[in-house]
Formats: sequence, C-alpha cells, structure tokens
Amino acid sequence: MSLPDLWNDRADLAQRSLDHYFAAPGDQLFDNWHPLEPGDNDTFNYWWLAHAMDVRIDAHRRTGDPARLDQAAAILAGIRRRNGGALFNDYFDDMLWLALATLRLAEATGSADLRNHAVVIWQHVLDNGWNDHEGGGIAWRVQQPYYKNTPANAPFVILSARLHRVTGDPRHLEWATRTMDWLEGALVRPDGFVEDGVNRQEDHAIDLHWRFTYNQGLYVGACVELARALGRDDYVSRATRTARTAITELTSDGVFAHEGDGGDEGLFKGVYYRYAHRLLEVQDVPEVRDFLLDSTERLWKSSVRDGLLLAGSNWNHPPGPKVSLSAQLSAVMATEACAALTAG
Repeated sequence: MSLPDLWNDRADLAQRSLDHYFAAPGDQLFDNWHPLEPGDNDTFNYWWLAHAMDVRIDAHRRTGDPARLDQAAAILAGIRRRNGGALFNDYFDDMLWLALATLRLAEATGSADLRNHAVVIWQHVLDNGWNDHEGGGIAWRVQQPYYKNTPANAPFVILSARLHRVTGDPRHLEWATRTMDWLEGALVRPDGFVEDGVNRQEDHAIDLHWRFTYNQGLYVGACVELARALGRDDYVSRATRTARTAITELTSDGVFAHEGDGGDEGLFKGVYYRYAHRLLEVQDVPEVRDFLLDSTERLWKSSVRDGLLLAGSNWNHPPGPKVSLSAQLSAVMATEACAALTAG
C-alpha cells in the first residue's frame, strides 16, 4: 500500500473510531470518556466539541464528502442548544476555538451567516476580553480579567488574521498584529518556547511550570497566519523556530510527553499537530514533518485494538482503562494531518 493510501485509510478509520467509542444520542453528541461511568457527562465541554467540529471539517477537506460538513454543522447546533442558544460563555479561549471552527465551516459551505457568527464572537472577545492588565492582551475568562495566557491570545491572532482575509476589514489585521506584539513581548522566549500565562495569581508571575504543547502550536499557527496576511517571511522563521523548540523541549522517546490527566490536556498535542501542519504547508521543515509522521506512526502501532483506534495520553503505549474524548480528538487531528502531508 502506498503511503498516501495508508494514511488516508487510517484517517477514515480514526473518524469511524471516534464514532464507535464516543458517539452519544441527542444533544450530547459525544461522550466525554470511554468507557462511560455515572457522572462522566455532567461537564459540558464546549471547547472539546469545537475541536470535534474541526476534525469533521478535516475529513471533508480530505474527502470532499458533504456529509462531513453536515456533521460539523450538527455539532455547532448542538453546542448552541446546550449553551442556551448562545455562542458565548465565560471563557474567551473557548469562544475563540468555536469561532475558528465556525469560520472554517463557513468557508467550506459558503455560508455568510456562519461567517457572521465568527465575526460576532471576535467582536465580543475584543470588547470584553482585551484590557490593560499586564500591558494588554485578551483575558482567559470573564472572572479573571487580570490573567492573560497564550490559549486566549494566540487563537485571537489566528482568527483575526483569517477574518481579515475573508472580510477585508482592516481592524481584524490591526488587532491581529497588536495582539501578536503583546504575546511575543509577554510569553515567547528568545528560543521560541511559548509560556502558558502571566499574572494568574495577580503577582505578575509567568507560569513557567506549565509547559504545554498547544501553546507552541498556537503560536506557530499565529505566525503562519500573519505571514500570509502580511507577506512577511520573518513570521515563518519564528514559526519554524518554535515548532523545532517544542520537539526538543517537550518530547520523550519520540512522542510528546504526558501533560496531565484532567481531561483538557488530552487535546493539547492535537493542537500542535494541526498548526505544525499549517507551517508545513508554507515551509518545508524536514524535522517537523518527520516528527509528525513518526510520532503518529507510533500512535497507530500502540493503540489499535479490535481493528479500531483508541488513543491514550502516551502514544508509545496502549491506552489506559479510560480514555477522554479530548485525547481521541488529538489522535484524529494528528492522523488527518499525516493524511494531508502525504497526499501529494
């Protein structure tokens, strides 16, 4: 079997495995954990579901199957119903994940209404999230206006740059560059490593102990989007530096090291794979490409059982007794990225 066929088949299987292990009836749509135990679905994981939208859009991008867009639209509708009909919640990063997925769905379907949803979220985040604590930046959530982090600011840069491309509104690009300047001044080290956040405890301290893969991926994605918007190669160089630094700093035995068991952490590595792939679309970085393919190969060798994929947190080992939807989504994102990389 050729490499493109292999990864295409694996991507199809990853999508089927997501449904097999996690599909749920009604507005739940996906269980939070497998196997499911009492109380496991009590939490409404709005931002996990935004990434579930994204993986269905990934499948459409790969196959052209319109049913995948229908699935993504159904997830968006389910999120809104479970959220009382609203697009907004108290977490600015959550809303940005949803806006990014919604904008992708708008571009795939040509829906002006969906594009407007993304614009509405963008404006809401700007109006309510940006403030002068720590010199600027988007807050993480309404209840902590003083706490600024990468997961709120880098997605805002990505969304702003993409909205500028589709709307032509110069404010989007202005705020993309302004937010990127704040992020780079506050949380990006000289070697390109991206710290998580600052002033969480109102002490102006940076959380140096929170070393997460998604922060690296988000900054890579923000750099790539600004490079496209501004035609600046220096942003591609910055993205490349961070993508490489993440591999050096955060891997163990050829895969990203364990990042935590709280549930949210399961999605972190998938975000890196998504945006590292975006980098490879504009710049060949052999060590990043090799890492994406080799580490995801390790996932597939360790995590297939009964002909389906079930992904734990350490891709060198079979999953533990319980797997989160977040971890499974990361596996689907990585596999779709590898399918795109090898498609030719």
